[in-house]
Amino acid sequence: MSKKMVIQQPNHFVQAVTSNQWSSEICDCTQDMSSCCFAFWCFPCFACITAKEAGECLCLPLLDGYSLIPPATMSMRVGMRQRYGIEGTMCNDCVYSFFCLPCTWCQMSREMKTRLQPITLINTHTR
Repeated sequence: MSKKMVIQQPNHFVQAVTSNQWSSEICDCTQDMSSCCFAFWCFPCFACITAKEAGECLCLPLLDGYSLIPPATMSMRVGMRQRYGIEGTMCNDCVYSFFCLPCTWCQMSREMKTRLQPITLINTHTR
């Protein structure tokens, strides 16, 4: 008496964010309300923590207070666009950094959370 064993491995595919656009708009604070509230109530702390998470110096955002146009925010935004291949211009980065400082940092924080998510394996095998 012989028994036949059939084993079928599930098929997986990798789902990753690889867009050339920001994953959220500049004013999409409702996507991450806790970060938005943190940025509103304690912006210097939020900016420093976000800079640290991006691999920059913890105190880098504090340099923004010494200039009319926030150089640290603008350079972080430009660097993030280049790192993730996001389309945009330095002119837009300058405008967002100057007029929407907390929203700019919230957007960068959301982008890092979205882009640095662990790879998700999804089983497409149906029984």
